[in-house]
Amino acid sequence: MKSWDEKVIVDIDGEGTEINGVTYPKRGFSRADTTYAYSGGIEGTGTVAYLISYAPGFAPTSGFERFEGSIDGHDGSLVFQHLGDHDEQAVRATLTIVEGMGTGGLEAMTGEATVELAGHSDDGYEFTLSYDL
Repeated sequence: MKSWDEKVIVDIDGEGTEINGVTYPKRGFSRADTTYAYSGGIEGTGTVAYLISYAPGFAPTSGFERFEGSIDGHDGSLVFQHLGDHDEQAVRATLTIVEGMGTGGLEAMTGEATVELAGHSDDGYEFTLSYDL
């Protein structure tokens, strides 16, 4: 992760918690604008706009990411749709390539990835994409 800028849109109860300058509502939702750096078989940068809900237990998240770079030697860009959920321990999501939004060598790519992240990592997180060209 290169950057994360999250701002509360709705704090239903007014009982948010501030951590490192970011407010997280007990119940509500926020928008996070983020940038990811990818390395390995997938090289490049992803720019994401997330909508993140907050509620006790599992809470849904969604977003769109524009990836620009190279996937297994195919250069171009594409868009991932993120659909998932999170709780206090983990984030789970499915990233699906949105058809019709790719360019260059990624224009015809279809596929998806499942991501599960638990805890903080300074070394990044594994990401496996299953795709067809």
